[in-house]
Amino acid sequence: MTSAPALTSTPLRPLAPAPQTRQADGSLQEREPYPQARVIVLDDDFNTYQHVVESLLRHIPGMDPDWAWQLAQRIDSLGSAVAWSGPLEQAEHYHQLLAEEGLTMAPLERL
Repeated sequence: MTSAPALTSTPLRPLAPAPQTRQADGSLQEREPYPQARVIVLDDDFNTYQHVVESLLRHIPGMDPDWAWQLAQRIDSLGSAVAWSGPLEQAEHYHQLLAEEGLTMAPLERL
């Protein structure tokens, strides 16, 4: 991969608060929190910076070009980067879309 802008810390989405259920007596009971996961892209020898950036921009909501380039650089220099984190169901979807683009993906990392 070719060079890209300097890195900043990876923004992780906050964990969703534990859902609550109101009991018949009016009290609140906490349920198990929603499962969360991280989508991690791995370095490889065949995807270009440009392809990684375009794939991230196409499939990760809220991704901007500068951040996509920084992630591509992090993937190349560190071997991996968290592309997205949040609810497990969405993470599975983004993981599949990036894998279909040919990116090398780590297994979903549950939080």
